[in-house]
Amino acid sequence: MARTRRLKYKQTLAAYHCISRVVNGEKLFGDTEKEKMRELLHLCADFCGVQVVTYVLMSNHFHVLVRVPEPCEVSDAELLRRFKLIRAKPTPANITQIAVLEATLKAGGAGAEAARKQLLKRMGDVSAFMKEFKERYSMWHNKTHKRYGTLWADRFSSTLVQADRHFGMETVAAYIDLNPVRVGLAQDPKDYRFCGYAEAEAVGGTMLKNLRYAVSADNLSDKEMLETYRVVLFGKGASAKRGDAQAARISEDALKSTVAEGGKLSVQERIRLRVDWLAKGLAFGGKAFVEEACAEFCRKNVRKRMVKPVSLSSEKETDWPDDLFTMRK
Repeated sequence: MARTRRLKYKQTLAAYHCISRVVNGEKLFGDTEKEKMRELLHLCADFCGVQVVTYVLMSNHFHVLVRVPEPCEVSDAELLRRFKLIRAKPTPANITQIAVLEATLKAGGAGAEAARKQLLKRMGDVSAFMKEFKERYSMWHNKTHKRYGTLWADRFSSTLVQADRHFGMETVAAYIDLNPVRVGLAQDPKDYRFCGYAEAEAVGGTMLKNLRYAVSADNLSDKEMLETYRVVLFGKGASAKRGDAQAARISEDALKSTVAEGGKLSVQERIRLRVDWLAKGLAFGGKAFVEEACAEFCRKNVRKRMVKPVSLSSEKETDWPDDLFTMRK
């Protein structure tokens, strides 16, 4: 039977809610696997030129809300930067491939045009992004676990979402971030490490920037945007779906408390989240202490590149202490 054609917007901004499941529904993903998935999710999004608005990684499937910007020109410098992302390991083969591409683009002509065309096929499209991500993760997973054969069940499923309407994006994003609450893995989505909302709260960065696409927050600060989204999450999470009354969900008391506080988290709670995210089992404290720990780590592990302390404070969060540092894992 012929496959149903995937619904896509080609000439304008679009967003997609994508889901992919493990073959036979096997629960193959533990914390280590989910960490690798997160790393590759961000790497492949950068390479393909798409934006991960939010995501959740479960033991046998994942959800991701992907925003695909309008088509635009990609410079040779940007193509080379993206290519280096996926050839980051300093192996002889990778070094040679980067050098060849750089020389080809610099020389111009038919060779450069063919190289550009080949690379651009893998960019600016939700299918190209999902293919890149799923193939790269499958190779890592099978090699790591001495496994072979298919990892994913069939094609990924996708739903087209109107990207310029915050309400639609917000509803889908909340559905994704509430997955761990619905199955009882967490009472609060911020406490489930492997979802976009938790990453945005704990470390900010790209996830904080991209989550804005799902929230009507044009005039809000980053902190205010997260507070607004938190109230939305608790409101939706406290409402059980018809026929799903037994599913785990956010309690009415938690909803009332969150609404009363306007979605705010205390400074202590935000610090705890960031420490949990960045410093599990390594080092945490003042700058001098963490610098010494970093130096000792590099000495013991024969690391040529020095590991540096990471400040837990943020330029946009003036209520944070400015003397707390951690060592990235």
